[in-house]
Amino acid sequence: MTDYLVKAIDKTKNLRLLTITAKGVVSEAQKLQDTWSASSAVLGRTLVGGLLLAGAQLTDKEELTVRLLGNGPVGPTVVTAKADLTVKGYIKNPHIALPPKKNGHIDVKKAVGQGWFEVTKDLGLKEPYTGQVPIVSGEIAEDFAYYLTKSEQIPSAVGLSVFVNPNNSIGEAGGFMLQALPGASDELINKTIKRINALPALSTSFLDGMTPEDLARKILGTDCKILEKQDVAYKCDCSKEKYAKILETLDTKQLKDMINEDHGAELTCAFCGNKYSFNEDELKDILAKKKAEKD
Repeated sequence: MTDYLVKAIDKTKNLRLLTITAKGVVSEAQKLQDTWSASSAVLGRTLVGGLLLAGAQLTDKEELTVRLLGNGPVGPTVVTAKADLTVKGYIKNPHIALPPKKNGHIDVKKAVGQGWFEVTKDLGLKEPYTGQVPIVSGEIAEDFAYYLTKSEQIPSAVGLSVFVNPNNSIGEAGGFMLQALPGASDELINKTIKRINALPALSTSFLDGMTPEDLARKILGTDCKILEKQDVAYKCDCSKEKYAKILETLDTKQLKDMINEDHGAELTCAFCGNKYSFNEDELKDILAKKKAEKD
């Protein structure tokens, strides 16, 4: 099944819901970074959450970056999602597998640890905006919801799921993001939360063939309206030109050392693993450009 995101609204038009299936997205990240179970679950949930947040908030050429800065064994996780619902991400320590919890599930909370949850939005303004809240759960879905509620004053409920097979491949991935609009009553919100709490495990439901449309109707009711459907994909937009600009930000001494001592440089993209080589002449051109801009 193709990865895609659905936007829906309840019959009262006071609740907005985004649902998503993203097995292909998470599988691509798993293959590119060779993640093991705990790392796959953390990176996968953050990728799915980033896509849901992008679908809820971005337009045109806007993008956002989610940083999960925990002190757990997986280390920091960074995900960038764009308005066109393409996403990329990396995790510092991809080879983390932990003993399962008593219920057999991956111990995502232990993998993440404590720290900060950040969202930076590039909305085409002079300076990107960054919101930061403490990691309150480590299960990631609750951390997205806490961020939205505390940092953006949008009462929200979020569910994220990644099922990792015994061989580390991805069995399924998906989730939802529910947002209360200004006219939503406490009664409507509570009724909907009860529906969410009564749902079977998301991973099990997706494995059984549940679609994003099915999930929307389970949460909002069968009389909800499906507004939009959009494909999502893992896509890295790295290029040699972008890495040349990164090299320009280094100080003059570092660039001279690369030229005189290393006789070149090779940079590796953390998101996709592509390597970009720069020879001495290319580094000299970058150094000359840096000096010209300074003058």
